[in-house]
Amino acid sequence: MKKLFILLAVVAFLASCGKGDRGMVVGTKGKKWHPEKPYGMTLVPGGAFIMGKSDDDIAATRNAPTKTVTVPSYYMDETEITNAEYRQFVYWTRDSLFRTELAIMAENQSALPGDNGIGEFAFLDANGANGAVLTPWQEYVQNTYGGLDRKLNNDVDLIWDTEDIPDEFYAEVYDLMYIPFNQAYNGERTIDTEKIIFTYTDLDVNAAARNRDQNKTRKDFISQTPVKIYPDTTVWIRDFNYSYNEPMHNDYFYHEAYSDYPVVGVNWNQARAFCQWRTLYHNAYRKKKNVERVNEYRLPTEAEWEYAARGGLEGATYPWGGPYAKNDRGCFLANFKPLRGDYAADQALYTVEAQSYEPNEYNLYNMAGNVSEWVNSSYEAGAYDLMSSMSPVVNDKRNKRKGVRGGSWKDVSYFLQVGTRDYEYQDSARSYIGFRTVQSYMGTDLTLNAATN
Repeated sequence: MKKLFILLAVVAFLASCGKGDRGMVVGTKGKKWHPEKPYGMTLVPGGAFIMGKSDDDIAATRNAPTKTVTVPSYYMDETEITNAEYRQFVYWTRDSLFRTELAIMAENQSALPGDNGIGEFAFLDANGANGAVLTPWQEYVQNTYGGLDRKLNNDVDLIWDTEDIPDEFYAEVYDLMYIPFNQAYNGERTIDTEKIIFTYTDLDVNAAARNRDQNKTRKDFISQTPVKIYPDTTVWIRDFNYSYNEPMHNDYFYHEAYSDYPVVGVNWNQARAFCQWRTLYHNAYRKKKNVERVNEYRLPTEAEWEYAARGGLEGATYPWGGPYAKNDRGCFLANFKPLRGDYAADQALYTVEAQSYEPNEYNLYNMAGNVSEWVNSSYEAGAYDLMSSMSPVVNDKRNKRKGVRGGSWKDVSYFLQVGTRDYEYQDSARSYIGFRTVQSYMGTDLTLNAATN
């Protein structure tokens, strides 16, 4: 019997070696990886630069002393996130919430596909749905966790025309998605934007890495925050006293005419929620294709933003160099508030299309003017003294003041300078603040130094 056991062990060992590696350590292989530049982004090659004010600090804020720092390579949106791009996020969240409520109603009514009613929207993993039977794993998850990660039926089109609503159960869910009839205006009953909520999930890696409390586990550093993601269109009214901006309030985010304009009225939390959704949306597609996931989309750090804004120009005042905000033909190079308040002097009254004016050397548009941009850094006056010189960031969760960079359509030229720092509170939305996203580059073989040698 002992001999038989030894023989079986040898056979098992030999079988495990029959992978063509000839007994050598060749490493494991993961899913296919094809690095690709995300749509609408440009690659910013990493490198060192002098961060801070290039000229005298006329405003005497003393919050941007020069410091040499280095940032790794990353992709960055060529333009600010537009209304059309943000609407994709809003509509995806709205539709997902609607489908979830329809599926719950179908389950409560024991309705299944084939009933020609709300059953068409039943969970795909419901017993009997489309002839499906729960797999052992689905049964285990449902029994242990109460149906974690239920599968929605995205193959059935949602019904928005009230003439086509199939039954009273669908009508009930549909009705809850809209504002009450007594709040309708001009005969139009709109979606209740307060109900369009994205649950932002955060893992505080910094706190977890520095934790020394043995009683704390991973779950103690994970938080979930419901975020109302619809832009605050009332900013066009509240930001300006004694000013007629109702047309912008009524149309700016909704109307197709403004689709290619930068989204505004989005606070720091909403901008981060968009980043997380974009990551989930992209990786869901890649999972279907059985290819490796991509890095997360996120807001740029203050250092990444300034490095990209400079476009490789050392000591420049503006993304185009400077020291003036006009070119040699006397035309303004950005959308801001020139000439003591003559907003029209730069060919724009409010915002302009995101792909306006000339891009900088990294092919980035409107890194100065148009709208200020959220960054993933807390505003600390002495941040440059605190931060590392390698991939620096200062982000204190207790500090609700978050950095905004680049200046906007309503700012004077001082705020357009690449070294100027400014801030806003993270739960505040403004008619002049938007954002763009970045994604860390996979690998370290691409730097500005290597590219120029």
